[in-house]
Amino acid sequence: MTIQEITVRKEDQTFDCKSIQIEPKALAVPIIAFANADGGTIAIGVSDKTRKIEGVDQHTEKLNELLRVPLDFCNPSVPITNDLLPCTDKAGNENHILLMHIPASSELHTNQADEAYMRVGDKSRKLSVEERIQLMYDKGERYYEDTAVYGATADDIDMVAVERYTELIGYTKSTKQYLHENNGFITTNAKGEELVSVACILLFGKYPQKFFPRGRTHFIHYKGTEEQVGAEMNVIKDVTFEGTVLNQVKATIAYLETQVEEHTFLGQHGQFITNRDYP
Repeated sequence: MTIQEITVRKEDQTFDCKSIQIEPKALAVPIIAFANADGGTIAIGVSDKTRKIEGVDQHTEKLNELLRVPLDFCNPSVPITNDLLPCTDKAGNENHILLMHIPASSELHTNQADEAYMRVGDKSRKLSVEERIQLMYDKGERYYEDTAVYGATADDIDMVAVERYTELIGYTKSTKQYLHENNGFITTNAKGEELVSVACILLFGKYPQKFFPRGRTHFIHYKGTEEQVGAEMNVIKDVTFEGTVLNQVKATIAYLETQVEEHTFLGQHGQFITNRDYP
């Protein structure tokens, strides 16, 4: 990137300009926003309002403060790289511009106030709680199945099902210990309250649909190869299966077998052959 490119390039998804006078906590915002998005470059020592070249050479103390921002004002720290680009400042003196190169991160980054930002176009936009959680899911830093189910308690867990599973895998401790010590099925918050995860309810819940009404398997068998509606509706079977994920899978497979049409005939080698026609 050259000085000419910096002075004419518009701020966008991956580029921003900042004055050397910017406060460290303010610089943390675009750094975090770039790290949470696609990465980018910040040119420091260039007025973001007038695009005049200020340079950084006469501001050693301020420059050192800004260089510490990715470590001191970002959580977790952002592993940036820096370049000093030679230039001629607005006063006609030889100077340098600091280029901060921020990589796209696999983690969610926040500032000291625990605020998360994301680069959207030429703006660093603050994320809502819902957007922040979604970004954590997208980055693989947090998984939906690990989140706590609101209102669920240990009483909603089928301990018999858990016991069958622990016996199957050879787990020798109690079922309660298994739930507390494995996969975060049951965790405890700061108030000492037990939290039951989504995965726990879907795998071992007594009635998962109490918390996930749409967590069902819907089996529809049509006559022919195309769906018809109204007076021509061609639904032959319409069945819904509930329960845990495993129970739904088993029930669906078992029911599917009842819908298979078998045609047996005598083959050319004198042996009977059965063809299975799945719906």
